Amino acid sequence: MHTSIPRLGLVGGLVLSSLGAYAQTSTFPRNGVYDQRPGLYAFTHATIFTDYKTKLTDATLLIRDGKVEAVGNNVKIPAGAVVQDLKGKYIYPGFVDLAASYGLPEVKPAERTARRPPPQFESKKGGAYDWNQAVHPETDAASDFRLNEEQADAYRKMGFGAVLTQQPDGIARGTAALVTLATTGRRENEVILTDRAAAGFSFNKGTSTQNYPGSLMGSIALLRQTYLDAEWNQRNPTKEQNLSLRAFQEQRRLPQFFEVSDKLNALRADKLGDEFKTQFIIKGRGDEYQRIADIKATGAPFILNLNFPDAYNVDDVYDASRILLEDLKHWEMAPANAALLAKAGVPIALSATDLKDKKKFLPNLRKAIQYGLSEEQALRALTATPAELIKAQDKVGSLKPGLTANFLVCSNRLFAEDNVMLDNWVQGERYQLSNLPADYRGVYTLQVGNRPAVQMRLAGKPEAPELKIALAPKDTVRGAISVQGELATIVYNPTPKDKTTSVRLSGYFTPETRQFQGDGQLPDATLVKWSAKRQEVASQAAKRDSAKAPEPIQLGSMLYPFAAYGRAAMPQQETVLIKNATVWTSEAAGKLEGTDVLLVGGKISKVGKNLSAKDARVIDGTGKHLTPGIIDEHSHIAVIGGVNEGTQAVTSEVRIGDVLDPEDVDLYRDLAGGVTAAQLLHGSANPIGGQSQLIKIRWGGAPEDLKVAGADGFIKFALGENVKQSNAGEANVLRFPQSRMGVEQVFVDAFTRAREYEKEWAAYNKLSKGKQKKAEAPRRDLELDALVEILNNKRFITCHSYVQSEINMLINVADRLGFKVNTFTHILEGYKVADKMKAHGAAASTFADWWGYKNEVRDAIPYNAAIMHDAGLTVAINSDDAEMSRRLNQEAAKTVKYGGLSEEEAMKLVTINPAKMLHVDNKMGSIKEGKDADVVLWSAHPLSIYAHAERTFVDGRQMFDIESDKVMRQEMEKERLRIVQKMLAAKKGGAPTQTPVAKATGHFHCDSVGEEKELDK
Repeated sequence: MHTSIPRLGLVGGLVLSSLGAYAQTSTFPRNGVYDQRPGLYAFTHATIFTDYKTKLTDATLLIRDGKVEAVGNNVKIPAGAVVQDLKGKYIYPGFVDLAASYGLPEVKPAERTARRPPPQFESKKGGAYDWNQAVHPETDAASDFRLNEEQADAYRKMGFGAVLTQQPDGIARGTAALVTLATTGRRENEVILTDRAAAGFSFNKGTSTQNYPGSLMGSIALLRQTYLDAEWNQRNPTKEQNLSLRAFQEQRRLPQFFEVSDKLNALRADKLGDEFKTQFIIKGRGDEYQRIADIKATGAPFILNLNFPDAYNVDDVYDASRILLEDLKHWEMAPANAALLAKAGVPIALSATDLKDKKKFLPNLRKAIQYGLSEEQALRALTATPAELIKAQDKVGSLKPGLTANFLVCSNRLFAEDNVMLDNWVQGERYQLSNLPADYRGVYTLQVGNRPAVQMRLAGKPEAPELKIALAPKDTVRGAISVQGELATIVYNPTPKDKTTSVRLSGYFTPETRQFQGDGQLPDATLVKWSAKRQEVASQAAKRDSAKAPEPIQLGSMLYPFAAYGRAAMPQQETVLIKNATVWTSEAAGKLEGTDVLLVGGKISKVGKNLSAKDARVIDGTGKHLTPGIIDEHSHIAVIGGVNEGTQAVTSEVRIGDVLDPEDVDLYRDLAGGVTAAQLLHGSANPIGGQSQLIKIRWGGAPEDLKVAGADGFIKFALGENVKQSNAGEANVLRFPQSRMGVEQVFVDAFTRAREYEKEWAAYNKLSKGKQKKAEAPRRDLELDALVEILNNKRFITCHSYVQSEINMLINVADRLGFKVNTFTHILEGYKVADKMKAHGAAASTFADWWGYKNEVRDAIPYNAAIMHDAGLTVAINSDDAEMSRRLNQEAAKTVKYGGLSEEEAMKLVTINPAKMLHVDNKMGSIKEGKDADVVLWSAHPLSIYAHAERTFVDGRQMFDIESDKVMRQEMEKERLRIVQKMLAAKKGGAPTQTPVAKATGHFHCDSVGEEKELDK
C-alpha cells in the first residue's frame, strides 16, 4: 500500500510530516532508540525536467534513501512509498553553486598592531610548508567544513542543493569540497559528496602578512615559480620535503578554479595556465562581455555572478559628471553578460556567492533572462554545467537514477514571474520554502453598493497580489488587498486625487461562484454590500497581455576599449598617401621639403616627390610636417596592479608584460601627443627590478596586442635613494640594502649567483639523456634566469640613476662581472661621466630640465642632454610621467635652447635615438622605406609649442586624428545623457540607486609603491 500526503484545503499547501533522516548505514554510534524510516517518496503527475533540456509531462519521480531511484511516465510505485500528487506542479534539478565558502571559517584580515608595521620577509607559518604564506595548497576545505544552518538556508531559498565550498583566501588556496545543503539531522561526513573536488587559485594574497608579493605582477611571478618548483620537487623528492609543493602537484589532476577581479585578469590567468598546460575554470566578476572575443579565445568555462550594479543617483548634474562613461555603460549592459557569453559559445555556470543580498538572486536571474539568456541556458548554467566542470555529473546536476535526490518543487515554470518555489529537497530531505496560496489573481467586476460596476485587477505574485481598480476610462487607483485563508480585506481611495479618505471592504471568497463578497464602508460612513466576481483568471489575462510584444531592451554599443574614447573596432590598415609635407626623416636624408610618403600594408612603402598610388587615401600635407612616431624610452602608463615589486632587493622574475592595461586612457592621450611606442618600465624601489615591456600604442587592442613582437627583452635596475629606502619611513629599515655600499653588494651577489646557476645548468645539459634521467636536474629559478640572460646579452639593462659616483660604481661592477648597462635613464649627472659611459657603451635617456625635486638631483642642469650628445653618446629625452609623455616634442625642443642642438638632432632625441636604445631602429624611429608605418602629421613645426598632432598612424592605422576626436567627444556626451535619462527613469520606477563617487585615476612614477594607482605627484 502507498501512503498519500494530504493537501491543506483551500490554500493548497504541501504538507509532509517530519519523517526524519532517510535510512542509512552510519559509523557513528547511537544514543537512544534507533528510528529507521524508509526515505521512500513518490511524486506523481508532475511536469519534471530531468535535466536542462529533457521535459516529462504527467511523470513520476521516485526517490529512496536520498537518491533518485526512478523517473518517468510509467514508474511503478513500490509498497510503503509516501506519495505526493503534484498535478500542475513542476520539478527541477537542484542548483549547484561552484563559488561558495559555505561552512568554512570567515576570512578575516590579519590584525595589525601598528599603522605601518615593519616588513615581513619570511612566512610565519611553521612546518614543512611553502616559503610564502599566500601559497597554501595544503589547505583542505573538507577538513575545515562545518554545517551552518543559516548559510544553508539562504542557499536553499535560492534553489541550490549543493555547493562547491572553498576558503577564498590566498594565491594557491588548496582543495574545495562538494557538499550538499542538507542540515536536518546530519553530520558533516554525511553531506560531503566529494572531499577534494577542485583546486583554487587567485592573484590576491589574501590574509598573508608577508610582504611578497606586493603587486599584481608579483603574484603572477609567484604562481609561475610555484608551478616550476612543484614540478622540480616531484622530480627530485630527496632535495626538499615540502608539503605545500607536494599538495600543489597532486592537485593538478583536479579541476582548476581561478578567481579573478576583472576581465583582464581573466586573460592573465588563462595565459598563465597556457604556460603550464592548464585550463582554468575562471570565476569572473561580470564584465566579461567587454572583451568577449578574447574571453572566448581562452577556451575557459566561466562562473558568472549576477551581482548587477544599481543605477546611479544622477539628479545632481555635478554628481552625474563624476561618473565614468564605462561605469554608466556597465550598469546598462551588465545584465546581458551571461546572455552574450552564452551566445558566443562560452561555457557558463551561475553563482550567487557575490550577492550580499541573496534575495536578489532570483530576480536578477530573471533579469538576465530578459536580457537574452534563454531559460534552457539558465537552467543548464545552474545544474548540468557546474556538475560537469567538477566531474560530478554522476552525483548532482540532473534527476537520473543513482544521483543525489536534490530537486525543486515549483508552482509554475521555474523562471516564470509568478512561480513560487514550494520545496527544496536536498539529499531526499524536504525543506519547505513556502506555502502556495490560492491564486486569486485575475480580472474582476467590482460592485460596491449602488455605485456603477468597475473593473478590478489583481496581478503580481500569488502570495502578494497587487490591486488596481479602474474607476473610469482614464482613472485608475491602486489599493491594498489582504487575504488570510478565506477572509479578504480591500482598501482603496475613492478617486485618484483623494488621498485622505478610503473605501474599506471586508468579506470572503467563494470558490464555487469565483467571487469575493461581503460588507463595506464608504468614506462618508455609509454601510454597503459589495461583490467582486472573477471574469478572467490570471493565466488568461497574462496570455492576453503577452500578445502585446514587450518593448525590446535597448543596449548601447560595445566599445574597444570599454572606456572613454573607445571605438566599435580598431581602425583598419590603409593605403595612405601623404602629399607635399615637410618630412623629418630622422635619417641621413634629414628634413625634406614638399615630399610625399606612401603607407602600404602597415609599412612605409615610398618616400619621394610626386608619388601616386592606386586606391590610396590622399592626405594633403601642404604646410604641415610629418615626423616619425615619438618613442618614449621610459614610461609607466598602461600598467595595473602596481609598478613596483619593491618587497625584495632583487625581483628580476616579475614582468611588466604580465600586467598591461590596454584601457588606460593615457594611451589615447599619448597618441594625441604623437607617441606611437613606449618602453614600460618597472619602478625604482629595488636595485634589480622587473622586466620591461616595449609596446606600440594600439588603442583598442587586448593586452597582448600592445606588445612589440620579437623585440629584445629589457629590465629595470636602479640606483640612488629609492633602492636603499631613504624615504620609506622608520619601519622600513630591515630590507637589505640600506646604504649605497649595500646596493653595490646586491649587484655583485646577484650576478655571482647567476654565474653559478648558469654553470650548474651547463653541466647538467652536457650530460647524455640517459645520465640526465638519473641525475637530479637543477631547480629553475626565474629570478636568476633573467640575470643569466643579461650575462649572455639576451636581456638589456635600463638603469635609473642620478649621481656620478653611483654611475661609476655600476659601470665598474658591470665590467668586472662581464655584463653591460644598455641605458642609464634619468642620468641627470650624466654630463659629468659622459666619457666613461661612452667607453662602456651605454646610452643615456634623460629629462630636458627637471631638477630640484629631491636631494640627489641638486647638480642637474638643462644642458645635460646636449653635453652627452656632443660627447658622442646616443641620447634620448624620456617622460617617466603620463603628462609629459604627451609633449615630448616640446621637451626635445628645449635642447635647441639649452645646448644649441640642431632642430633635426633635437627631433632624433624622441624618435630614432630611443629606437636605437631599444634595439628596434631597424623597424621604427625614422621615416625610411620598409620601416613600420608609425608617423605623425603635425599642424605646424613639430618642435613648436603651438604644434599639435593632427593624425597619428601606428602600423599604418590612423589611431588618432583631430576630426574623429571631436566626433567621439560629441558621441560620448550623447551616450552619457542617454544613459543618465535611463537611470532617471529607473529611479522613478522604484529601482534602487547608489551615490556617485569620483574615482582617483592617478599615474605611476618610478617610486610609486602600492597596488593602486598613485595620484599625480
